[in-house]
Amino acid sequence: MLDAARAARLHIATAESCTGGLVIGCLTEIAGSSDVVERGYVTYANEAKRAMLGVPAALIDRVGAVSEEVARAMAEGALARAPADLAVAVTGIAGPGGATPSKPIGLVHLAVARRGRPTRHERQVFPGDRAAIRQAAVARALDLLLDAAR
Repeated sequence: MLDAARAARLHIATAESCTGGLVIGCLTEIAGSSDVVERGYVTYANEAKRAMLGVPAALIDRVGAVSEEVARAMAEGALARAPADLAVAVTGIAGPGGATPSKPIGLVHLAVARRGRPTRHERQVFPGDRAAIRQAAVARALDLLLDAAR
């Protein structure tokens, strides 16, 4: 993923909620990542999404933090606030609590924004416990970054 970003001369930002910084952690685990990784926003609380990424409180109130609209707003907010070219956002319900009939445990919304291109969104429902859901979300976020960097 980092090689693809280097080849395209892209800088990366992340906006994470349910993954709590695991995506940026995976990226920065690799030596030399600082030439493409710009910053990561861990916005677990709704107020953090608003303050750090500019996600409108009214949007969160209307559709909930775990939604396509908020995932898109998180990715676009990260891109607007960071000197980056590519941003990925993750918001979801890793459990064991927090689920509703319309938003089950394992529901994750991911979005990737790249300057000059439309923001992409993906909805997933990952199986397993909290750790498995979070790891699956990280893996999918990294895949989306790779696809967007190409």
